[in-house]
Amino acid sequence: MKPNWQNRTLWTGDNLDILRGMNSDCIDLIYLDPPFNSNRTYSAPIGSEAAGAAFKDSWTLDDVDLAWHGEIAEREPALYGVIDAAGLAHSKSMKSYLIMMGVRLIELRRVLKDSGSIYLHCDSTASHYLKMLMDTVFGKDCFKNDLVWRYGGSARGAKAVAKHFARNNDSILLYAKDRKRATHNSVHGFKQYPADNLPSHIRRDGEGRYFKTAPRGDYTDASVERLRAEGRIHITRTGNIRVKYFLERRGDVVLEPTLVGSVWDIPDMMHSRKERTGYPTQKPLALLDRIIKASSNEGDLVLDPFCGCATACVAAERLRRQWVGIDLSPKAAQLVRQRLKQEMGIFYDIAHREDIPKRTDLGKLPSYRTHKHSLYGRQEGFCAGCRAHFPFRNLTVDHIVPLARGGSDHIDNLQLLCGACNSTKGQGSQAQLMVRLREQGVVWTP
Repeated sequence: MKPNWQNRTLWTGDNLDILRGMNSDCIDLIYLDPPFNSNRTYSAPIGSEAAGAAFKDSWTLDDVDLAWHGEIAEREPALYGVIDAAGLAHSKSMKSYLIMMGVRLIELRRVLKDSGSIYLHCDSTASHYLKMLMDTVFGKDCFKNDLVWRYGGSARGAKAVAKHFARNNDSILLYAKDRKRATHNSVHGFKQYPADNLPSHIRRDGEGRYFKTAPRGDYTDASVERLRAEGRIHITRTGNIRVKYFLERRGDVVLEPTLVGSVWDIPDMMHSRKERTGYPTQKPLALLDRIIKASSNEGDLVLDPFCGCATACVAAERLRRQWVGIDLSPKAAQLVRQRLKQEMGIFYDIAHREDIPKRTDLGKLPSYRTHKHSLYGRQEGFCAGCRAHFPFRNLTVDHIVPLARGGSDHIDNLQLLCGACNSTKGQGSQAQLMVRLREQGVVWTP
């Protein structure tokens, strides 16, 4: 399905509303770096490019749209069970945080193509709970890797602590929507060896070139002769033919190409003054470069729904991918413009939007009022607000997510309310209705 927005779009607003307005199955790769439930407030230093950017990363049930709570319990009972268990095992704060994440992960799965992948960046605060959410939303068989981003190098470079090991890594949970169809490109890194202390499998020839060897494999005799002419054939003491692979030397180290594993040693922003904007929780371009190269191809569409200073968007642009970003802070739009103009030139610009997109993938829908009989059967005559039972004539068709916030006339976004609840809801959201009913003592939400 084609996206219902243009390339290089950055939205300012609640990502849940915007995601609900996006077409299904149109994103190739999702990277999200959401709040971690760290119980901290982040702000950018005065005088930095990101000055004015701040967000609170602490959660209580009062902060949560209460409609999400009921929506998950009714439509995703397994997901609600995981969230409820986390609340009992950890805290109400964790339950609140996971409710916020759960409703968004449901939408992220919907917009992701079958060949797409999603990388969820987190730390030890909630990584194990988030993995259970991802297992439930995407399916445990769609789990691919728990990647370790080691940003602090050795423990000596991390903050000294007295009662536990130094913490110098984050987790990145990688899932595919369909493991058999997901895009995956091998990514190579380098092992570094001191030139004066090389392992035995790395040698130096008479011309001063460093190399390692591998068995001949399936090379034909003609290929072997071509490699011999290039000086790439090595004969062992026992007469076996092996192929030379030359290595690069940089300064005092020799670099050996190697496939990247699940532990990534990439310095954080403290080691990159050139990239640093001052935005709290900014991630390095090298990290996003690796993710985008591994799970997308040129021309693919990358989404970052918590884009902050838009490192994922900048990396996607550099790697010739399309991209879309969403952030609650207006500062994100300013920062991405600044960063991309530095990368691409003064005439480069983005589409900045604050509206909610309108889905174009549902086809021509009948009048929402025609679903009243089906909804009455589905709800068994009970009002979706106060839960009281009413005759057919006393119930009214209502949009769960208002059209102005990304909702549609599709039956999955419709419900029946009694006259009193419909009047109470007005043009507001289902969340506002549930809060008002709770305040009035009409319903109780755990």
